[in-house]
Amino acid sequence: MKEPTKAEAGKSDSRLPSRLKILFADDELALQELMSIELPRMGHEVTVCPDGPTAVAALERNSYDCIIVDLDMPGMSGIQVIGKCKELSPDTDAVVLTGKATFETARDALRYGAFDYLTKPCKLIDLKTLLGRVATKREWVNKCKALKHQLERVQGKTELVGDSPSMARVKKLIEKVAPTNSTVLILGETGTGKELVARAVHQHSLRSEAPFVAVNCGALPEALIESELFGHRKGAFTGADEHRTGLFEVAHGGTIFLDEIGELPKSMQAKLLRVLESGEIRRVGDNTAFVVDVRVVCATHRQLPEMVESGDFREDLMYRINTFEIYIPALRERIDDVPEIAAHLFKRFRPGLKTHDELFTPEAVELLQKHSWPGNVRELANVIEHATILCDQPPIGPEHLPARFGASRKNGGPTPKLKLVSPLSLRELENQAILDALDRHQGNKPAAAEDLGISLKTLYNKLSQTNQQLDKAG
Repeated sequence: MKEPTKAEAGKSDSRLPSRLKILFADDELALQELMSIELPRMGHEVTVCPDGPTAVAALERNSYDCIIVDLDMPGMSGIQVIGKCKELSPDTDAVVLTGKATFETARDALRYGAFDYLTKPCKLIDLKTLLGRVATKREWVNKCKALKHQLERVQGKTELVGDSPSMARVKKLIEKVAPTNSTVLILGETGTGKELVARAVHQHSLRSEAPFVAVNCGALPEALIESELFGHRKGAFTGADEHRTGLFEVAHGGTIFLDEIGELPKSMQAKLLRVLESGEIRRVGDNTAFVVDVRVVCATHRQLPEMVESGDFREDLMYRINTFEIYIPALRERIDDVPEIAAHLFKRFRPGLKTHDELFTPEAVELLQKHSWPGNVRELANVIEHATILCDQPPIGPEHLPARFGASRKNGGPTPKLKLVSPLSLRELENQAILDALDRHQGNKPAAAEDLGISLKTLYNKLSQTNQQLDKAG
């Protein structure tokens, strides 16, 4: 068996974006010699092999951007080489050369993972064009991977903190349902971390490499909900100056998270039910429906059975979205998790701080565990952010907690009001007013909104904005 010959593309080792590292395998000597000359002329680096086993041996030693293999070779067919390549290097693109240009040939090549195929004798211009498509595809794949990595750095890795029995049950349910395609309904009070659970379901699913799209149904203007979810065609309505891709289409292959599903208007509930049952969506202004492959995860703090009785929510939709239910306990129901969550949040707000000392004094931990937490984890996050602003160096003590915790200050007086002039403190004041109102009304949001002089939807929007700000801080 001959060792593969290798033709170097130029003297420079620098890899241009369009330059590919190619493995070429064919038993025709004339083609081997031709490709060892022409592929480098096109700007690529090539390793030439006389048969399938030699090509597989080369794949075991090195990685390649693309392999070009003859369909019929002694010792191992091109399809077998592609199969082995997909085991050794799943990201490598494969091109098949064949003298049998039939539909069955093309179908089999694509079925086994080939990017495309060329018929013999192939024109060099066709080969060059095809390799250009391979290079373009790989550039986009690499850009997507880089963007995904940057997004993960900004958002942080999804991590459910807490080892209480109730949280252990939540994690177990996620583990069970994630690998399936079942619709999931997440229940729990505002601020308990329903989106975090939805992201965990997605990240542990077979769709984890595809998009995760989160939609707050309560924050979308009623007149634009259908366009946001399903998209629209240019000219479909006043102001539709261009085509718009809907969020269901953006989530194709992945997961769409419909948060606050109980706020969805009755007119949209019927349309959502049709999508869930058929998998088809129709853009506004378009007569043609098309299929999307999307897993749906919903969440609400509302009591859907009560909404069904009052006529505010469709009964058939409630049963359709409630294939698998996950209830997230309120923070007051798992108070033993508070110290661990607080420590986790502290590290999010102070990512560069390296310390092996305790982060909270025993007195501060006691105050945190005595609080009823009407705002749940979201309220705890605000409290820890407040404390990290006041505390230059851990541990955080009672004097660093907000005034409503009733702790005496080290200096014998209240926290100076001068800190409230910064923009961050202005946002903190708004958050504090909302949390105080929720505390006064034992978590009753309609009553808190009325107390604050704002609409219920505005209250939900403010809580949603706070959650987004906390995610960015992480």
